[in-house]
Amino acid sequence: MKLTIQQLKDMKPGEVIATGTYLKIVNEEIKWVAIRGLGYYDWAIYCLKPNNSVERIIKYGNKITNESIIKLLVPCLDEAFGIYRF
Repeated sequence: MKLTIQQLKDMKPGEVIATGTYLKIVNEEIKWVAIRGLGYYDWAIYCLKPNNSVERIIKYGNKITNESIIKLLVPCLDEAFGIYRF
Protein backbone atom coordinates (compact mmCIF):
# COMPACT_ATOMS: atom_id res chain seq x y z
CA MET A 1 0.00 0.00 0.00
CA LYS A 2 1.23 3.49 -0.81
CA LEU A 3 1.04 6.50 1.51
CA THR A 4 -1.81 8.89 0.63
CA ILE A 5 -2.70 12.44 1.59
CA GLN A 6 -5.79 11.15 3.38
CA GLN A 7 -3.65 8.88 5.55
CA LEU A 8 -1.44 11.86 6.43
CA LYS A 9 -4.51 13.96 7.30
CA ASP A 10 -5.79 11.16 9.55
CA MET A 11 -2.51 10.95 11.51
CA LYS A 12 -1.73 12.96 14.61
CA PRO A 13 0.88 15.74 14.25
CA GLY A 14 4.34 14.29 14.84
CA GLU A 15 3.16 10.70 14.44
CA VAL A 16 5.77 8.22 13.20
CA ILE A 17 4.76 6.87 9.80
CA ALA A 18 7.45 4.18 9.48
CA THR A 19 10.97 3.28 10.61
CA GLY A 20 13.67 1.02 9.32
CA THR A 21 17.28 0.59 8.32
CA TYR A 22 18.80 1.09 4.91
CA LEU A 23 22.18 0.09 3.50
CA LYS A 24 23.64 3.05 1.65
CA ILE A 25 25.67 2.67 -1.55
CA VAL A 26 28.91 3.24 0.37
CA ASN A 27 28.13 0.11 2.43
CA GLU A 28 27.11 2.08 5.50
CA GLU A 29 23.87 1.31 7.28
CA ILE A 30 21.54 4.09 8.43
CA LYS A 31 18.44 4.05 10.62
CA TRP A 32 15.56 6.17 9.32
CA VAL A 33 12.28 7.52 10.63
CA ALA A 34 9.41 8.92 8.54
CA ILE A 35 7.30 11.41 10.49
CA ARG A 36 4.19 13.46 9.82
CA GLY A 37 4.57 17.22 10.21
CA LEU A 38 3.68 18.93 13.47
CA GLY A 39 1.23 21.41 11.99
CA TYR A 40 0.42 20.93 8.34
CA TYR A 41 0.03 17.31 7.21
CA ASP A 42 3.34 17.27 5.33
CA TRP A 43 5.99 14.66 6.15
CA ALA A 44 9.71 13.95 6.04
CA ILE A 45 12.26 11.19 6.58
CA TYR A 46 15.25 11.66 8.88
CA CYS A 47 18.24 9.37 9.38
CA LEU A 48 21.30 8.77 11.55
CA LYS A 49 23.58 5.86 12.41
CA PRO A 50 21.76 2.70 13.61
CA ASN A 51 22.73 3.09 17.28
CA ASN A 52 20.45 6.16 17.65
CA SER A 53 16.93 6.07 19.09
CA VAL A 54 13.87 7.05 17.08
CA GLU A 55 13.49 10.16 19.26
CA ARG A 56 17.10 11.24 18.63
CA ILE A 57 16.74 10.69 14.87
CA ILE A 58 13.59 12.84 14.81
CA LYS A 59 15.32 15.62 16.74
CA TYR A 60 18.83 15.57 15.25
CA GLY A 61 18.67 13.44 12.11
CA ASN A 62 19.62 14.39 8.58
CA LYS A 63 16.69 14.84 6.23
CA ILE A 64 16.61 12.53 3.23
CA THR A 65 16.10 14.57 0.06
CA ASN A 66 16.72 12.06 -2.74
CA GLU A 67 13.39 11.30 -4.44
CA SER A 68 14.20 7.70 -5.34
CA ILE A 69 15.36 6.90 -1.77
CA ILE A 70 12.26 8.59 -0.28
CA LYS A 71 9.95 6.53 -2.50
CA LEU A 72 11.94 3.36 -1.79
CA LEU A 73 11.70 3.77 1.99
CA VAL A 74 8.08 4.97 2.09
CA PRO A 75 6.13 4.04 -1.04
CA CYS A 76 3.71 6.90 -1.67
CA LEU A 77 1.33 8.27 -4.24
CA ASP A 78 2.57 11.27 -6.23
CA GLU A 79 0.14 13.55 -4.35
CA ALA A 80 1.68 12.51 -1.00
CA PHE A 81 5.20 12.90 -2.38
CA GLY A 82 4.18 16.38 -3.50
CA ILE A 83 3.84 17.49 0.13
CA TYR A 84 7.11 15.94 1.31
CA ARG A 85 8.94 18.56 3.38
CA PHE A 86 12.32 19.08 1.72
